[in-house]
Amino acid sequence: MQTLDWIVLLGTLLTIVIYGTYQTRGSKNVQDYLKGGNTSKWWTIGLSVMATQASAITFLSTPGQAFHSGMGFVQFYFGLPIAMIVICMVFIPLYHRLKVYTAYEFLEKRFDRKTRSLTAILFLIQRGLAAGITIFAPAIILSAVLGWNLLVLNILIGVLVIIYTVSGGTKAVNVTQKHQMIVIFTGMIIAFILILNHLPDDITFRKALDIAGASGKMEVLDFSFDLDNRYTVWTGLIGGTFLMLSYFGTDQSQVQRYLSGKSVREMRLGLIFNGLLKVPMQFFILLVGVMVFVFYQFNEAPINFNPTATEVVLNSDYADKYKALQIKQQEVFDLKKAAITEFANANGTINQELIASYNTQSDTLRANARALIVKAGEAKSLKVEDNDKDYVFIHFILNNLPKGLIGLLLAVILSAAMSSTASELNALASTTTIDLYKHKVGPKTESEMVKASKGFTLLWGIIAIGVACVANLAENLIQLVNIIGSIFYGNVLGIFLLAFFFKYIKANAVFIAALITQVIVIALYFLDEYDFINLPFLWLNFVGCAIVMIIAFVLQSLMKNKSVES
Repeated sequence: MQTLDWIVLLGTLLTIVIYGTYQTRGSKNVQDYLKGGNTSKWWTIGLSVMATQASAITFLSTPGQAFHSGMGFVQFYFGLPIAMIVICMVFIPLYHRLKVYTAYEFLEKRFDRKTRSLTAILFLIQRGLAAGITIFAPAIILSAVLGWNLLVLNILIGVLVIIYTVSGGTKAVNVTQKHQMIVIFTGMIIAFILILNHLPDDITFRKALDIAGASGKMEVLDFSFDLDNRYTVWTGLIGGTFLMLSYFGTDQSQVQRYLSGKSVREMRLGLIFNGLLKVPMQFFILLVGVMVFVFYQFNEAPINFNPTATEVVLNSDYADKYKALQIKQQEVFDLKKAAITEFANANGTINQELIASYNTQSDTLRANARALIVKAGEAKSLKVEDNDKDYVFIHFILNNLPKGLIGLLLAVILSAAMSSTASELNALASTTTIDLYKHKVGPKTESEMVKASKGFTLLWGIIAIGVACVANLAENLIQLVNIIGSIFYGNVLGIFLLAFFFKYIKANAVFIAALITQVIVIALYFLDEYDFINLPFLWLNFVGCAIVMIIAFVLQSLMKNKSVES
């Protein structure tokens, strides 16, 4: 990185932190600190909701996902507009009428305190883990490609977020997220334009799409019911809808964003704005990844984008085999480049069968390289991440963008990490304060509650940094976050749906059903992980919701019959 990149990076991040701290200084009461004084306009809500979901993982992992697997991941978000409509019609009016600070307050009014506490604790577990991952994700990748110290990066990102989140609470999160989203959109649009400019002069955008299509990267829709495929129209519409309903309707990190709205109208407009813009935004980010793929059809790419993994294998007994794979990859690249260049020059039809055969060879070589990386790591008793999806985009940024813009794109990644983490810490502190602490210690004065909220924000920030420092990479970071959510969200959503629509179900039946369901869902996940069953993680949202509702109905019927008999 050049001096200009450092100036742009540090200047952007410090401006956001200082501005957020200054603008929200002096939050003295609970409503100001936890609900932003209920002053947020719809565009602030919409951007804040988007920024909360669009973490650094989105901008690191999603282009890499598209590079390897194409545009199909966008189907994951197909259920989001449906979820936004349901939440606007059912959730928001109820939350507003009850004047709740957290989503879980409603459950005590409908059921009892233990049910409220259980759902709050489930939220704290999964969101506490996710907060650590949103810090860890950019830190591990930036440390690998820039050589920065991982521990220092984890602490730096966490401390920057803690400063303004502790200072200003919900309002600070909302204020900073607007500016973070501006930085993020600007950076990604510039990156997309520069990728197209880096393509050969005779490769138009249409030709780039043809090249991507010949390699299977433009297959957006999959209507199959194949459970081996994680991303289809049906998993998006069914599993995705249940995931988004739970995430935006019952996850306090999102609920708190729209509870800060001036009115029901502002809250609804904010979520509709998110629903309309989110799918196109994800499509665009995936398209950036596809264009990076096209770029590397004309420019040599490493056989594995993770520099740490490459270093490990090249300093092992498997170095010669790895270098042989690199040589073979170069040969395949030259042949494929020649075929694509011929198509571009002739303005004819690209030979899809030929390109597919080269892609198959390349994929096989990459798989063999990953296998060698794993073996090299095992030989040295090291855990080495062989999957390089999360490193593709950052590799392109650092090796192909001009100075100054590298700093801007790194600011995009770190801004996204900060915005997501800030929302999570804010929500974790609110839930801990309102749903657990307040009931445990009894009513407190406004100033005492604000102090407690700030203290819990700091505590959860330290916990998130701790999780980040001990975390391990999964196959793909964006999948890891969604897996954690899917394990818990279906159960929690089922509890809320029972509360909204089934007055017949009482507290004890729901509480017991929720405990049983959580054990079942965790068991189902591990059964799928070890190939005993075939159940993609997105379906856990639907399955968990259905199981808790069915068990609750059965238990309520048994309890009612027992009551009648006695």
